[in-house]
Amino acid sequence: MTAKLVKGTEIREEILKEIAEDVKKIKDEHGKVPGLVTILVGENPASISYVTAKIKTAKELGFKEIQDNQPDDLAEEDLLALIDKYNGDDTIHGILVQLPLPKHVNEKRILNAIDPDKDVDGFHPVNVGRLMIGGSEVKFLPCTPAGIQEMIVRAGVQTEGAEVVVVGRSNIVGKPIANMLLQKGPGANATVTVVHTRTKDLAGHCKRADILVVAAGVPDLVKPEWIKPGACVIDVGVNRVGEKISEKTGKKIAILKGDVDFDAAKEIAGYITPVPGGVGPMTITMLMKNTLASLKFSLEKN
Repeated sequence: MTAKLVKGTEIREEILKEIAEDVKKIKDEHGKVPGLVTILVGENPASISYVTAKIKTAKELGFKEIQDNQPDDLAEEDLLALIDKYNGDDTIHGILVQLPLPKHVNEKRILNAIDPDKDVDGFHPVNVGRLMIGGSEVKFLPCTPAGIQEMIVRAGVQTEGAEVVVVGRSNIVGKPIANMLLQKGPGANATVTVVHTRTKDLAGHCKRADILVVAAGVPDLVKPEWIKPGACVIDVGVNRVGEKISEKTGKKIAILKGDVDFDAAKEIAGYITPVPGGVGPMTITMLMKNTLASLKFSLEKN
């Protein structure tokens, strides 16, 4: 039996519709909309593409969106001053500094300068600490892990008591999703094991997973024989393995592969995410959800 596809493209549309309805309601009742500023330093093509998608989504949802483009040689102190300005702006609820930054800028210092209550990426040490504590302490879940959790829940996969294996230990995906799934609460209460490319008997760990989250950055790392029949497989990997000519445009496009051997795995798993079209579309969606949440927090304060 072929696995059910868990498509981020479809779940994304469900969540964006919910956000748009909330934005309209808050605007009607309070006269306010979520405010998001994206700071882009330099002209990295991948960063420009990603930021453009964020701007488009925010505007479609009715957000106040500021795109603050800065030159590649912007001094670190000037960038810190810019962040301080937006920290103090009551109409801005989310501040996002697009990475990577130029080499002369200390990324850690910049990210730590963002007000934790406007850190809609969820990367500030304060928000990492809130995530570790869990429960009502959590303000912003990091966007990609939050998207993964939403996909699991909306696919109807049971997390309570489930054996979850997370392949990968990054600060952006592996560590936070492991922590989120072991917390008390809906969409969690799982038993979680974190493994990585240096784990002994990696295959053995994967085989017992009811939910397998793979974020190692290694194409086709997980073989079909590593997958428990009927398991939910979330493939976070997006690996460029070559190029091809697009049938639509006639231009060269990247060939993308996940960390899981998809064609073989889909015949064993119960649920599986495609690459592309799986986890990827969820990241910007959850960024928008965090920005909306930040506006709600500010309204509760006042």
